[in-house]
Amino acid sequence: MAVQAQNNSIPSRGLVYFRKSSVFVILLVILGILALLSPDFFTVSNLTTVALQTSLIALVGIGMTLTIITGGIDLSVGSVAALCGALAAGLAVRNHLPTYPSMLIALVVGGMLGGINGAMVVWGRIPPFVATLAMMAAARGLTLVYTQGRPIAGLDKAFTFWGSGTVWGIPMPVIILFIVALLAAWMLTQTVFGMHIFAVGGGEETARLASVAVSKVKLGVYTLSGLCAALAGIILTARLWSAQPNSGVLMELDAIAAAVLGGTSLAGGSGTISGTIAGAFIIGSLSNGLNLLEIPSYNQQVVKGIVFIAAVLLDYILKRQRR
Repeated sequence: MAVQAQNNSIPSRGLVYFRKSSVFVILLVILGILALLSPDFFTVSNLTTVALQTSLIALVGIGMTLTIITGGIDLSVGSVAALCGALAAGLAVRNHLPTYPSMLIALVVGGMLGGINGAMVVWGRIPPFVATLAMMAAARGLTLVYTQGRPIAGLDKAFTFWGSGTVWGIPMPVIILFIVALLAAWMLTQTVFGMHIFAVGGGEETARLASVAVSKVKLGVYTLSGLCAALAGIILTARLWSAQPNSGVLMELDAIAAAVLGGTSLAGGSGTISGTIAGAFIIGSLSNGLNLLEIPSYNQQVVKGIVFIAAVLLDYILKRQRR
């Protein structure tokens, strides 16, 4: 019986291993196919564009990964990004605050909005889907009110540098993503807080019995998700040289897709930052490649939807195999 149980566990372990490593194989395959279909794909300028586009998805995806690992989700990231980007631009242009204090205030507001999401989930006992959906609507409405439905332009070079500047030829958004990804990966794998995040996702009651402060962990991950969204919103505003009231639309879908494609389980309890980054590059590469192939935008949404459905189905199959 023991031998039979061991043999039955081999396919399950194999599927889990495949799930964790397949994202990198899929990424390489997609890059290869796009390179064959479009000779312009592997040019330096185009790869730089891919990296810039992907950096925003990946930044938001990092915060999303943390919430999904705990068994939650954050649907408000796109709206929070838009609000914080508009706030930073408005403080700098309308209120004539220096660039960096404006950005810092916007980051604090993003963290606070994430904290409110966490508070609604923890103390309000509201399901994460409902709580963050409400925040998504509220933050988008506040963005339209604050901007009066019009772009906020006139940003100075110190502001736009964070979206279009380079250091040693590397775009600043890519550098910021690299730093944030390293910090997030270190936190998840090398700190007690990271271990507690996985513990909460594995089972809240078990985590409580193990003396894990579940409420503080949830509050922390939603705060970090809001902070990541705010950072992405500021960078997006800097890239566009203006704050657009409708920016960040569907950003939450790309972030969720990046996390799930990267192996983060929607059931909670598992996920990696490196996988999310690879998942974000799959989405960014697909978008860029489809644009180069002159495929209409509405068809691109279909392709993205199919990829996301495939990832969710694979996650569901693996979840059943683990039982």
